[in-house]
Amino acid sequence: MNKAAPRPDASLPFAHAGAKRNSRAACAAALMILIGLSGCSKGLGDVTGSIGKPQAPAKIPTEEGALRRFADEWGRRYDANPKDKVVAMTYARALHGLDQNTQAVAVLQNTAIQNPNDMEVLGAYGKALADAGRLTEAADILSRAHTPERPNWSVVSTQGTIADELGDHEAAREYYREALKIHPNDPTVLSNMGLSYALSRQLPRAEETLLLAAAQPGADMRVRQNLSLVLALEGKFPQAEEWSRRDLSPIEAAANVASIRQMISQSNTWRDIAASPANASAVRRKVSAAAAAPAEER
Repeated sequence: MNKAAPRPDASLPFAHAGAKRNSRAACAAALMILIGLSGCSKGLGDVTGSIGKPQAPAKIPTEEGALRRFADEWGRRYDANPKDKVVAMTYARALHGLDQNTQAVAVLQNTAIQNPNDMEVLGAYGKALADAGRLTEAADILSRAHTPERPNWSVVSTQGTIADELGDHEAAREYYREALKIHPNDPTVLSNMGLSYALSRQLPRAEETLLLAAAQPGADMRVRQNLSLVLALEGKFPQAEEWSRRDLSPIEAAANVASIRQMISQSNTWRDIAASPANASAVRRKVSAAAAAPAEER
């Protein structure tokens, strides 16, 4: 008998790339990205790379209820035939959209066992591990998800975000440069590189890179909000708010910038970030909580 597929947990928070967050939640995600590159694929972009798409991808719904129904349907299909690669990868994408990355990892781990030499599967599995915070395992799997003869820019970019998360920003930017050689001017890769410069406290370089990212035809809200974040960290609050207003209402944009301003007013924030990954995680939690608080509580 086939083992039942991991089921979406309705109690878990819903956070998928297409969701529109309120200003404080969007700001919290942005701050988490800058400090730990951990929220990008959920609120501000595909910093760690989203689950790889199967050969015949089904369209993932963006509305919460529809996405949960979609995940249930593909979970049933997975139960019926867990060896079907397209079904498994589609189900994993749905779980990822529901921010249920541990379950997505379980599905893709089984698929990788069935398809040990399939680079598409390995790429998706490695990205899922990264989204679940299992960075060392993710790096190992992704190193086998492409070859010099068949490079995959998305996988290379994900390797960069893992290096950033582990604190090796120089190595991360080398990955981003390689990804850009394969896929020039990709706004997501440029955005990743800009955030990497910010993590190295090279804010002018971060701004320059994010301006280039925002100028690309494919740039979306996530790229622009990352630029807004860096501008605010530089103290350029009017410019930060202007960029934020391109996607948010004036009130939401003002609340975002105010949250960032509050964070950087804490004199020990950057020192804590630079000290160690453990401190960065603590700061990430502190900033997330502060940014997510209602405006009237701040």
